[in-house]
Amino acid sequence: MNVDTASDITLLLKYAVGKLPIEDFWSEFGEPKVTASPLDRLDMTLGRAVDELSRPVDAIRHQAKTVTVGTSRRVEAPRGLIFDAIEDLSFTVENIPAKGGIALKRLQDAVLRINGYTLYAVQGLDEEGSPTERSTIWVIRKQGTAEGLRSRFDETGPLMGTKKTIVRTGDVYAGLGKSDRAPIVIVPLLNPLKTVEHLLLLHVEYDEAMDVERKKEILGEKFGDIKNLIDEYNVPWSDGYLRSLPVGLLLGEDVEVIKNMIFERMRNS
Repeated sequence: MNVDTASDITLLLKYAVGKLPIEDFWSEFGEPKVTASPLDRLDMTLGRAVDELSRPVDAIRHQAKTVTVGTSRRVEAPRGLIFDAIEDLSFTVENIPAKGGIALKRLQDAVLRINGYTLYAVQGLDEEGSPTERSTIWVIRKQGTAEGLRSRFDETGPLMGTKKTIVRTGDVYAGLGKSDRAPIVIVPLLNPLKTVEHLLLLHVEYDEAMDVERKKEILGEKFGDIKNLIDEYNVPWSDGYLRSLPVGLLLGEDVEVIKNMIFERMRNS
């Protein structure tokens, strides 16, 4: 494998899992911009690695003697209910934080349908893109079921609560609304300076009929956290504990809350 390819894969894997800030990616791989995110660039680089490792020896010797032009491979944007909704609002995968893109690919399999959305604008962040006491948020567009819902941010108000946390961390939120317990997904969307400028709140329906194995896949690392916490109480783990718990609760609640609900169901069974 070419040394540059190997080093790119190592670096891109760190961006893909969120160990390096997305802002550094754009300066590191911004020449010319042929991909929209670390995930796209990693996909293309892995394809290049496969090509390099599968070439015959004669072709490698030939490349050592001549200057060749690499072949560009078309990288398709992620598809699915959530990604399609983002595209319909004229945003692209470039507007999604890298770790958010990874989370969305996993959790959108839990979404049966999107019934509406609220798009918020965010202003007043500091130079590093972090919220301040002067940060504000307001609704700029609603559609579907959201049109009949009143929001405290129909008028400009201070950025606070869960939405402030999402802007600060750049993480996708999936779960239940804090006040109405409605199933939602909130996606932070970046501007060209790679700071959060919009929040997209999707009103969704989760697939409550999914089996336990799919629930484990969608929970990702959180499943391990839940299991480990149960183990701390010397209670034998059973995947069946997840069967009766709603998807929105599993996604949105803290592992301590989920542990308490599992123990409560065990006492009542």
